[in-house]
Amino acid sequence: MLPASWQDVLGDELDKPYFKELTEFVEEERARGPVYPPREEVFAALEATPYQDVKVLVLGQDPYHGPGQGHGLCFSVRPGVRVPPSLRNIYRELHDDLGVPVPDNGYLMPWARQGVLLLNAVLTVRGGEANSHKNKGWEQFTDAVIRAVADRRDPAVFVLWGNYAQKKLRLIDTERHAVVAGAHPSPLSARKFFGSRPFSQIDEAVAAQGHTPIDWRVPDLAD
Repeated sequence: MLPASWQDVLGDELDKPYFKELTEFVEEERARGPVYPPREEVFAALEATPYQDVKVLVLGQDPYHGPGQGHGLCFSVRPGVRVPPSLRNIYRELHDDLGVPVPDNGYLMPWARQGVLLLNAVLTVRGGEANSHKNKGWEQFTDAVIRAVADRRDPAVFVLWGNYAQKKLRLIDTERHAVVAGAHPSPLSARKFFGSRPFSQIDEAVAAQGHTPIDWRVPDLAD
């Protein structure tokens, strides 16, 4: 169910033919086998970061497709799940850029609760098959999410890592909002990602927009 704060700006999407077809497709997939994240966590990113609170939008591609990994926030995994390679690279760059300690887990909910919308372009995936739910309608819905944030009077920072994410630049008024673009943190492009200092750029833009800074520290589970 769509969280209340997003209902006014996205509610109409749920009534469109494409979304009904998408819902039927995902339910058929669930009937056949594992689909991630669980049904109750499909809109977890929107639940964790209310519409009016979005300061930063980080765009991922699709959920992790392993058991127990994805929980509806891009790049994030549940507590106790091994930190995936892309997130390890994000942590390394965050440490090199701002000196933030590398945590012992990949649970990014502390970021989401401070206004960092961790949005995947595709919100579900078949177990064990990356990109298996792409081009089924999720992109139309998440484009509407991006537009909704871009249409706000209150500015935000859009973080577009990799060519896939950067195609969404067309949805953003770059005169009103800030964009931090660069290489994707996956191992395939990490060489270009390292040293790009995206977090310094995000912090600078957030401050320029008059918003409270993001505390990027993720508490260790051992604490």
